Amino acid sequence: MSDKPVYGLVLAGGKSRRMGRDKALLPRDGQSQLAYIVGLMNRCVDKVFVSTRADQENDAERNRYAQIVDRFDDLGPVAGILSALLEYPEVDWLVAACDLPNVNEQTLSNLLQQRSSGHPFTAYISSHDGLPEPLCAIYHSGCTEIIEQFIAAGVNCPRKILIQSETELLQQPDPRSLDNVNTPDDLQNSVLRANS
Repeated sequence: MSDKPVYGLVLAGGKSRRMGRDKALLPRDGQSQLAYIVGLMNRCVDKVFVSTRADQENDAERNRYAQIVDRFDDLGPVAGILSALLEYPEVDWLVAACDLPNVNEQTLSNLLQQRSSGHPFTAYISSHDGLPEPLCAIYHSGCTEIIEQFIAAGVNCPRKILIQSETELLQQPDPRSLDNVNTPDDLQNSVLRANS
């Protein structure tokens, strides 16, 4: 287990094209989905930041939290992850996407408890396809150079980076916990449906 401090990063910089509205702002039990994930993270780590694009920096909901603004354009989620690693290079990062309605404290705590100090990444194995789940994972201090090398080679998909790296892979304690919502159909089948 790593002895580095851990900060939390909630990825909320996506454009939500398939959903047709901002996934971070989806209502959930009197709060936003973003607030739900930030609340979970706050119970697990010392500091939590919200990853945003520059044009979202003044959004009222995102502005309630400490932010790390993407330093890179058009790289998808890896822009937020790399920006956080560059901002605070001495910490490990617990990263979670804002569109995980089933994620819970157990899922995050288990990831933290089992994080490896001997690997650049610690991630769950997808219950759908057996591949690494990159958007609820730990990006360890020192993995910046690995990610930068992949980007230089034209690879900016976090899943491909984890597949092609030495990633510590864990079984999910709850197989549904990392199901995400990308489309209105996904929303109808999720715990968020009653609020939308």
